[in-house]
Amino acid sequence: PVEGPRSKPVHASTSSARTGVARVYYLRRPEMETAEEKLGFLANHAMSGLAFDEVQPDKNHNWVNLTNNDFETLLPLASKDTKAAKTAAKERAIFKLYSLGVVTARDEWMYDFDTDSLEQKVAFLINTYNSDRTLIGGRGTSKKVVDALNYDIKWTRAVKAALGRNSAITFDKAQITAANYRPFTKCFLYRDAVLNETGYQTPQFFGLPCRFKNPSITVMGDSSGKPYFAFAIDQIPDLNFVSPASGGTQTFAMNRFDEAGNRAENITDWALKQFRQHYGPLLQGPQASRLHADGTSALPINKQAIFHYCYAVLHDPVYREKYALNLKREFPRIPFYEDFWQWAAWGEALMKLHIGYEAVEPFKLQRTDIPDEKVRASGLQPKAILRADKDAGSIALDSETTLRGIPSVAWDYKLGNRCALEWVLDQYKEKKPKDHTIREKFDTYRFADYKEKVIDLLMRVTTVSVETERITRAMKAVAR
Repeated sequence: PVEGPRSKPVHASTSSARTGVARVYYLRRPEMETAEEKLGFLANHAMSGLAFDEVQPDKNHNWVNLTNNDFETLLPLASKDTKAAKTAAKERAIFKLYSLGVVTARDEWMYDFDTDSLEQKVAFLINTYNSDRTLIGGRGTSKKVVDALNYDIKWTRAVKAALGRNSAITFDKAQITAANYRPFTKCFLYRDAVLNETGYQTPQFFGLPCRFKNPSITVMGDSSGKPYFAFAIDQIPDLNFVSPASGGTQTFAMNRFDEAGNRAENITDWALKQFRQHYGPLLQGPQASRLHADGTSALPINKQAIFHYCYAVLHDPVYREKYALNLKREFPRIPFYEDFWQWAAWGEALMKLHIGYEAVEPFKLQRTDIPDEKVRASGLQPKAILRADKDAGSIALDSETTLRGIPSVAWDYKLGNRCALEWVLDQYKEKKPKDHTIREKFDTYRFADYKEKVIDLLMRVTTVSVETERITRAMKAVAR
């Protein structure tokens, strides 16, 4: 019956002789107590003398960390019922469709910073697959067939199924696309319906292969144990866009596309009706005047403005704190704040920063280069470091180059459990590939080849971090 933050709670149930219904009692121990300490506590205390609380689950079957707020009264950002609805009349959420990111099940084969390197890996994979198909294809996927495969490549369910169908796979350079692999880190992705294990609904947002840029809001699908995040993109994201240990990244796109490329709005008419009923069909205020083309003092509310408004709310520090437990367990819900246009303007500014981070003005950091004579004398490149010193406001890139002058506020902008700058540093480190064939044949990444690009990126992400914090702190100051 003792629960801590790093383990599932164990509930003590006793049967009521009077009703025959099981009852559950619960006792919480200190946050950082270990399993051994909990067992020791139980061994030294009689159960009859402990002060248990009787608990009952809420409607979503949560037993602990129950909330007592107005979250259920807010507008759902998305829902399974709306996603499955066959008619607009049955839609009751802001977004019609949502989707997890693409699952390759073989990231080291399907992603790369360099298109030439990606082509070589994919071509090797496809040639190996087709060789096995010629030898054993069409004979199903029995254990005997599977055991005979060439495991120089990674075989997964979808690829084995294609082998069982005796389906050929051909390389198509047009299927290479830019993708959001991690925050502030774009890679080239080989987007293929077979070699990627599943794309979920991403073809309806970005096409297959990815032909469309589509402004989208991403959130963590299951942020238990991690800080909440929201981040805007306009190209396909990976399933684990923020963390391999999360429940995946959910995407809410502005538009959706059919197979012919015809566009439809992904924000529902129901949502537009709710906002117009609450605020009125025309919104007054300085933001309305500023945004209205003809200079009049009122502006009709529209779906793009709702999109920006939602993005702002998801960044509101007060909202995130108030509904922290809800956001860890379910899709966000959106409140109606006063001054709709101010929030929409904040959301638009944040979206411009986050989608366009590669084009913002670089922050003026001080670069220091001190030649590593010992390494140079050996004919080697400087040793990659990519380590931040937050107290000093600096980043050591390698044994020669350091960036200084990073303002302390820049470290405060976080996505999940890392700040934006740390996401960049983590993704550009030199790491040994896990896949044995990639490690032996295609381990070509060297930080030195991307050093100048990373320096430029860090300067721009510093600007994004500082500006994001400026906007969210302005949000926090607004009375609710």
